[in-house]
Amino acid sequence: MLLHRFCNIWQCPDLSTRGRCTGCRITGSVGELSSWSANMKTTGEQSPESSGITMDDVKNLIKKKDEIEEQIKAYYDVLEDQGVGVEGPLVDDEGYPRADVNLYQIRSARHNISCLQNDHKAIMAEIEEALHTLHAREKAKREQDVSDAQEEAMEQQVTLPRPFARVDAVTEGSPASGAGLKVGDEIVEFGSVNTGNFQSLQNIASVVQHSEGKPLRVGVIRAGQKVQMNLTPQRWSGRGLLGCNIVPVQR
Repeated sequence: MLLHRFCNIWQCPDLSTRGRCTGCRITGSVGELSSWSANMKTTGEQSPESSGITMDDVKNLIKKKDEIEEQIKAYYDVLEDQGVGVEGPLVDDEGYPRADVNLYQIRSARHNISCLQNDHKAIMAEIEEALHTLHAREKAKREQDVSDAQEEAMEQQVTLPRPFARVDAVTEGSPASGAGLKVGDEIVEFGSVNTGNFQSLQNIASVVQHSEGKPLRVGVIRAGQKVQMNLTPQRWSGRGLLGCNIVPVQR
């Protein structure tokens, strides 16, 4: 009798054409999986506590989990082939080792199932922790984005100039409409007129009259944000050169 060098089975009855039995082919991967599980904890290569963990890392963990499950299933198949299962007796009614089954193969399969189940439990914990880490990071990122947006909005509100006029009508197809001016826009800049030098609407009228066919830089406050546009006073099918109505803002 020869001791099989892969699975420690005497007179292995299931030798394939390649010289390895079913148990051998399975056993060849157990060491790799156990080694990987140990290395994962010592090297931190797949540790979910790592600050750089990504969804790809989680997918790799899930792939390893699937491999372990395949190995466990294969070992159960070995036990099924032997007709004993995980709990079946290995001795006959008289207490002697059974001669109708391969005892070494069965014991090896049962042992490896136990080891792989421990690996499976460990990797499931790794996956759970990794997903928790990703979700926590995403939540923190969302909260930070909201905080940044609020801070930016507050800064803009503090730095926005006071409007001196408001648009209360815009005619469709007019130069004002084409430039993007909207009803409710509060004007803070109209060509050379700004918050600092505005005195009356005559200031705007004068700029318009002297700028026919020339683009004017117009700044407005819209929904708490400053919006810039270019408005070119010009003749069109309607009245005036702009096609909008502007009223002063009461201070």
